[in-house]
Amino acid sequence: MKRSNSPYGRRVPIVQRLLARLTIGLAIALAMLATAAPASARDRLVLAFGDSLTAGYGLGPAQGFTVRLEAALRRAGVSARVHNGGVSGDTSAAGRARLGWVLRGLKAKPDLVIVELGANDMLRGLSPAQTRANLEAILAELKRQNIPVLLAGMRAAPNMGRPYATAFEGLYPALAKRYGARLYPFFLDGVAAQRGLLQADGMHPNPAGVDRIVARMLPTVIAALRQRPGAPAK
Repeated sequence: MKRSNSPYGRRVPIVQRLLARLTIGLAIALAMLATAAPASARDRLVLAFGDSLTAGYGLGPAQGFTVRLEAALRRAGVSARVHNGGVSGDTSAAGRARLGWVLRGLKAKPDLVIVELGANDMLRGLSPAQTRANLEAILAELKRQNIPVLLAGMRAAPNMGRPYATAFEGLYPALAKRYGARLYPFFLDGVAAQRGLLQADGMHPNPAGVDRIVARMLPTVIAALRQRPGAPAK
């Protein structure tokens, strides 16, 4: 048999084996990088748990609170996904009853739950003591699961009278303090009674009203997301 005239001579198989090993090694390295992405790189999960104000009553798919809040967080450099857990007409009792299956239905444990309930209790004239008991049960369960909470407060309509308003409005800061939740005193701050920011019913925000709510609440939401689970809100 004649000797090969190739400049590589008998080294050709060795070169081929080295190239094959390098290709396999590169593939393994890339696979490891893909699977070893840090947990902090994932989107933060925010559950907005409330009534029609959270659900986006009377608004288009891209106009509701959760969609606008998610967009605002991303513009602020916070990679987050905001899940819409609002149900129009929900009282605090209805929210309490469905909290468990809403949490179980999520694909991951929330990094923050925004609790926005109580307005329908007030509109129906339900006892503030009932509202307090229901919200307390919700906050207690979220604390048991070590999930940070932002509690959005509500105000009573003027026709409910001062004693009712005092009891109703006072339950939010009291519960936030007791359960270490961050408090946003009034969900409709800057929007309530502003005709140009409300829908025709005079109660639900229009798109401009939602944008104002989000803009005012955004710093509090970001601060709540930075709060370590189990740490008291500052």
